[in-house]
Amino acid sequence: MNVDVNVEQSIRLEEITFCKYQLTTVNKNIVLTFPQLLQLRTNVNKLTFHESICDIIDSDNFVLLFVADKQHLIYLDISQLLQLKEVIDSFFAPVKSVLI
Repeated sequence: MNVDVNVEQSIRLEEITFCKYQLTTVNKNIVLTFPQLLQLRTNVNKLTFHESICDIIDSDNFVLLFVADKQHLIYLDISQLLQLKEVIDSFFAPVKSVLI
């Protein structure tokens, strides 16, 4: 049985204006300030340590995460949590410039 699966990135992070960002999840669009984005990154990094992932798998297989100073609550399964970490990490990754 061949099944073609098209997995789209359901979590996006984009800059709206200077120090204002939009996090798009499956169900919500959340506007974040830079300090809120830093806090989200800290929380996601804590949840994605190996021990934390194992604890999540052993208990519920999902996390509830408060975002934007507890104004929003998002429900993430493990794959979405890891995807969020990847999106945030790529957003903060340094841009390498090429000198000619």
